Amino acid sequence: MVDATYIEPVMYQIIRYIRQELSEHYSPSETSLLARIILEEVSGFTFAALTSGKFSNLSDCQERKLQQILSRLKLGEPFQYVMGKTTFYGIELQVGREVLIPRPETEELVEWIIADCGAGATDILDIGTGSGCIAIALAVNMPKAKVHAWDLSLPALQMAQGNARLNHVEVLFRQRDILKPFTEESRYDCIVSNPPYITLSEKTTMERTVTAFEPGEALFVPDKSPLLFYERIASLAVDLLKEEGRLFFEIHQSRGDEVCAMLLEKGFREIELRKDLSGNERMIRAVKGDQR
Repeated sequence: MVDATYIEPVMYQIIRYIRQELSEHYSPSETSLLARIILEEVSGFTFAALTSGKFSNLSDCQERKLQQILSRLKLGEPFQYVMGKTTFYGIELQVGREVLIPRPETEELVEWIIADCGAGATDILDIGTGSGCIAIALAVNMPKAKVHAWDLSLPALQMAQGNARLNHVEVLFRQRDILKPFTEESRYDCIVSNPPYITLSEKTTMERTVTAFEPGEALFVPDKSPLLFYERIASLAVDLLKEEGRLFFEIHQSRGDEVCAMLLEKGFREIELRKDLSGNERMIRAVKGDQR
């Protein structure tokens, strides 16, 4: 029998309220997770502390913050942007609309680089670094490596620099437009890139949370040149990689064979195409050197 005098704790009242407010926009499992995370963010307590009785109620300031978060989520803004942060390969990163939200598939690419290069890669270059997620994850997990990262966007680079400081690693960031001629004296053991690869004609099939909020210049390429960045980066890698150096790409799931053929034509060997955990062809590794 339920005690008629029982009063539901304020914490659970707030969680139930958040779930109700978001129920039209997210699944029940998503609203449950979001409610806990949002309450932690707004209250400043961990969930363990909330359940221990340390929390009594939201202040007026906290209530306003809660309403701002809910309003943005209801408009379809990605949760990571609303909270201003995300987790990638075990590290925390600040994210905003200046950069793409790091995806789980990219974590698999980082895992492959660490396993394949290990202690052998002393100089690494990340082209199109965005939030810095790849470069910083590699710097954290390969502490002996010297990691460089390029991007065209100055706001993205500023965010990436902040993320490097947040994770206490040194990454050498540089603003660079790779589609324009430039000179580069450094040589690298490993080059990695997750460049724009979605054609503009595919935009209509994508979720609005992506197309309305994430930076289009980091997503889209013209329909007539879907391999624009892959071809340019591969050409750069021919010059910038040391012998036996490795080139890693994240790719469009439908263009694996095209990218492999392009790399073969440019003289790369040991070209390997891998699927992600969802079964989509998502990653390629190639080695610089004469074909044998």
